Amino acid sequence: MKIQALFYLFFLPIFAFAQNVHEPGDTPKEWSEPYTPFRIVGNIYYVGTADLACYLITTPKGNILINTGLSSSAEQIKRNVNTLGFKFNDIKILLTTQAHYDHMGAMAEIKKLTGAKMMVDEKDAAVMKDGGRSDYALGGKESSYAPVFADRLLKDGDHIRLGNTDITMLHHPGHTKGSCSFKLTTRDEKRSYVVLIANMPSIVTDKKFSEIPAYTEIEKDYASTFKSLKNQSFDIWLSSHASQFNLHDKHKPGNAYNPAAFIDRKGYDTVLAALEAAYNKKIGKQ
Repeated sequence: MKIQALFYLFFLPIFAFAQNVHEPGDTPKEWSEPYTPFRIVGNIYYVGTADLACYLITTPKGNILINTGLSSSAEQIKRNVNTLGFKFNDIKILLTTQAHYDHMGAMAEIKKLTGAKMMVDEKDAAVMKDGGRSDYALGGKESSYAPVFADRLLKDGDHIRLGNTDITMLHHPGHTKGSCSFKLTTRDEKRSYVVLIANMPSIVTDKKFSEIPAYTEIEKDYASTFKSLKNQSFDIWLSSHASQFNLHDKHKPGNAYNPAAFIDRKGYDTVLAALEAAYNKKIGKQ
């Protein structure tokens, strides 16, 4: 009886909390639509949905997964990884570009299934821990995804190393307090490429920045992020959403390996300029 009592004492609150997870139901259909996985460049593969970008980075010592899409995406990601010829259980490190439900939805389940270590920008750790409830824009009484505890907190410029891969985390806040980008060098049979997985700083709140007491640094953070992103040098850029980097025009399912299709500085600058214009308009109204 004592063991049973201890079980309920320690585990019932966790079950009750998990039952309060409420993922918004009005999500775009392309967020959950399947997409054929493919090799983007070097050891970087696309394993996400039609719009929610998830990246598998393979190494001789295990693999890294960046983002997981919605809660329903776990099985799809597993299938995509297996389709590419890799083992799902070889995922050793989990990363995210932002602690929102459309990129964190399946993270807790994948962490449990693989035993991988979760590494996150330190500014998003608290939001990730409560499943998005304390997010300044999308938070509320219920969690929008299953809570995840960090195994390692990352700061701007920190390195994530596994096997022959070295990824640098870039702190790019605004969209969330701990939004971040990842930069790495990869090689294929012909050459090396510098790849930027950019967390593009779109604005997710209708409120004036001055009306957000939970995030008093938001205006300054956005400005810092735009400055950093504009100064980045790279060969290939990707992002958190396929639509942001025009994936469907650059790649069609069944196409041969073609990293050159993702060399697109002009597209990057155009998207960034549009987002900065929206930011300038917002602060101009204040």
